[in-house]
Amino acid sequence: MDWEKPEDKSKISSLGLALSWFTRPQNANKLFTGLTLLCLILFFADFTYHKHGHFHIEEIPGFYGVYGFVMFTALILVSKILRMIIKRPENYYGDKSIDQEDYPANQLEQDTK
Repeated sequence: MDWEKPEDKSKISSLGLALSWFTRPQNANKLFTGLTLLCLILFFADFTYHKHGHFHIEEIPGFYGVYGFVMFTALILVSKILRMIIKRPENYYGDKSIDQEDYPANQLEQDTK
């Protein structure tokens, strides 16, 4: 769906206008590039000071960035495997499902258009 500028900007709140920059498809690459640069700057800033951690591994520069990336990736992969294990078919509840009930025709709302 393409982002279209509204004809009348008075119908949109000022916050909506300010945040509309994020919804434009042409700004997706700019946003991705900006977040990537921010992550790299923060990663390399971790090399500029000495840390005092409880464990030796916490003192390695960039440890928390790498650890977070690895754990987030592992979480995604484990969730995909878990989905295959606990997934149920669409008609799992069968005849006991509420959408299987037959409704009287005179009680249904009908579109007369």
